[in-house]
Amino acid sequence: VQLVESGGGTVQAGGSLRLSCAASGYTSTTYCMGWFRQAPGKEREGVSAIDSDGSTSYADSVKGRFAISKDNAKNTLYLEMYSLKPEDTAMYYCALDLEPEGGSLALVSTDFGYWGQGTQVTVSS
Repeated sequence: VQLVESGGGTVQAGGSLRLSCAASGYTSTTYCMGWFRQAPGKEREGVSAIDSDGSTSYADSVKGRFAISKDNAKNTLYLEMYSLKPEDTAMYYCALDLEPEGGSLALVSTDFGYWGQGTQVTVSS
């Protein structure tokens, strides 16, 4: 399994970015994919997840500002981020759970067995 993130960068507060995660190396049609982030000196936190049924979840801190989606034809996960704030600054990671048991949408990092290398998002004030 390979997960490759892209789309990070530096943006001013109030701006937008779209992160992408190209996934390959698996054939399961039952899965959960998610975005996590980790800021310097802080623990990794769940941002958003989507399962193979299309159900989604969001951390309270990003609800109404971020939108997760997946293009199944391209096997690519997206995270649209709007109204970005300096506190959104972090390394963003794509993650995959191939054995979802209904809990992956709860954004628990230990549920996800596969991880990308991350893409940096920096929001300046």
